[in-house]
Order: sequence, then C-alpha cells, then structure tokens
Amino acid sequence: MAFGTLKADTLTHSTAGSLDTNYVVNGSAKAWVNYNQATPTTVDSFSVSSVTDSTTGQYKINVSTAFNNSGYSCSGTAKGEAGVSLGRISEDHDNSRTTSQMPIITSRTSDGAYRDLVSSATIHGDLA
Repeated sequence: MAFGTLKADTLTHSTAGSLDTNYVVNGSAKAWVNYNQATPTTVDSFSVSSVTDSTTGQYKINVSTAFNNSGYSCSGTAKGEAGVSLGRISEDHDNSRTTSQMPIITSRTSDGAYRDLVSSATIHGDLA
C-alpha cells in the first residue's frame, strides 16, 4: 500500500468558510483526557497512551507522542463530589513534567483537599 502526502495551506468547508492550516497545526489540542480517578478509568481520550494513578488526587497523563519541550500548556476542569463542593485541576509542582508526562492534582475548591474526582485535561504545545 502506497502512502502519499497531502499539502494544503487552507482548508475550506462548503458552508462554514475557510481556515488556515497553521491554525490547525498550532492551535489545536495535541492531547486530551477525561479521567475518573475514583474508579480509576479513562472515560475517553485523544493522544494519551495511559494515565498513572499516583495517590489520592494525584495522577500523571502519559501522552502518545512526546512534546518538543516541557513548556506546553495544560488546562482542565474537575467535577466536584455530590453534595460536597466544586472541584479543580492543577499541575502537580512536586512532580516535574516531562515532554511525555504531565502530573495533575485534583482537589476540592472549598478547602483544597486532594480528592479522586472526574476531570478533563487538555494539552497544547508543539510535538517533537
């Protein structure tokens, strides 16, 4: 089976207009995951090879393709526990990120206590 190369500077949709391909390459998320740490189960993901559950409220996202450097951006949300509070996601600064692994903390917003929550994380950056 032969593989070819598709080269385009612009993508055009029949009704939605056009988009420069640089926006797609540089502006799209390179990886994302929806993770339930309580079970622990990956609900859905893109370009995530696995998730390592470290301890209560802490896990690491392992990406399928390494980033060019560790200066990528990660953002997300966490679903709070029923009847308790809202949740939040943040980087675990006690565990250094690498080009292929992002350490995450999930906690309650009310008191900052680490909790096993359902969270979603999106990672943007340049792939290696």
